[in-house]
Amino acid sequence: MIKLHRVYYLLLLCLLCCKKPYSPAAITGNGSYLVVEGAINSGTDSTTITLSRTVNVSSNIVINPVLHALVTVVSDQNVVYPLTETTNGNYVSAGLNLDNSHNYRLSIKTPDNKQYQSDFVPVNITPPIDSIGFNIVNDPVTGIQIYANTHDGTNSVKYYRWDYSEAWEFHAKYNSEYISNDSAIVQRTQAQNITTCYTNDVASDIVLGSSAKLQQNVIYQSPIVFIPSTSEKIEDEYSILLREYALTADAYNFWVSLKKNTEQLGSIFDAQPSQLIGNIHCITNPSEPVIGYISACTVSSKRVFISNRQLPLWVATYPYACYQQSELFCAGMYCRNDVALFLIPLPNSLIPTTPICPCPITRPPSPPAGYLASSTECVDCTIRGSITPPPFWP
Repeated sequence: MIKLHRVYYLLLLCLLCCKKPYSPAAITGNGSYLVVEGAINSGTDSTTITLSRTVNVSSNIVINPVLHALVTVVSDQNVVYPLTETTNGNYVSAGLNLDNSHNYRLSIKTPDNKQYQSDFVPVNITPPIDSIGFNIVNDPVTGIQIYANTHDGTNSVKYYRWDYSEAWEFHAKYNSEYISNDSAIVQRTQAQNITTCYTNDVASDIVLGSSAKLQQNVIYQSPIVFIPSTSEKIEDEYSILLREYALTADAYNFWVSLKKNTEQLGSIFDAQPSQLIGNIHCITNPSEPVIGYISACTVSSKRVFISNRQLPLWVATYPYACYQQSELFCAGMYCRNDVALFLIPLPNSLIPTTPICPCPITRPPSPPAGYLASSTECVDCTIRGSITPPPFWP
């Protein structure tokens, strides 16, 4: 999901190039403007529209959702399709199954009795995603470049947008075979595994493609996302769910401008910030800016998996500095068989990993003389993920 609520203020900041400090009212004031994210899905999948308001770039607020609004999709024959509020400014409808021969708009009424409408837009039929693949990249940074292939046999779609969600399996730095039950250190059961976990992420970057200037209406190996070789995402098993949206030329131009304004600024050689002209308007106050562009289309999707067995022998960088320490007291050739009493009390910042064999070795074997241990960040993967794999996991 593209987060647009800071875009308005960000663009104004980019224009401030004077040496003398300048704080215009638009940046220091309390005004906030509606941000509308999402697309009308005309097919069987759900439609999700997210409403929020812009926040000052110096604010500690990350997102400012609009709650308790009335959101509907309206056809050019005045047929109304209501959306239901869920959480965090999201408004959702199950598959609308719209008649693709008609035009549709989004209508919004906020709790302060302001009304907003998008322009009527046609329904674009998104072609299927032909394939998703990847290339090994060695320069300038080693990793994999994931790409998508698609084409439109009807020659009616020339502009595309993609978004994607990722899921991957990762591991703790150290495997913990033992656990404290607050009275002793015992061996973990399989259900107490904290070494292998799964997590996910939703992309926020803007990914676009166009065949308008090509001889054939084919998108070939369009870059989607680059994953460095040191990323945990590809240390074991990785999955990407790609969604494809067909755009009109006006919608494509809006997203191109937004991408330039948010991702391609920072040096004198980059494009200058430009005004974002969307297709959503405030009916009660026509002079009020509204950020966003509403399209209507079917949505194509495809999921693929990439295994580390398909990749070179890369080593992922663990996000924490880790080491193991010994919980064992020895004097000469003899060690206290106290099973590392320091590790037993709960809660404890250290987690036992592997046992230290008795010294000297006895027959029959004695209980462990102690344990290696490490911090929660280095042993417990559940602080960053779940031990339960996603339902789609192989």
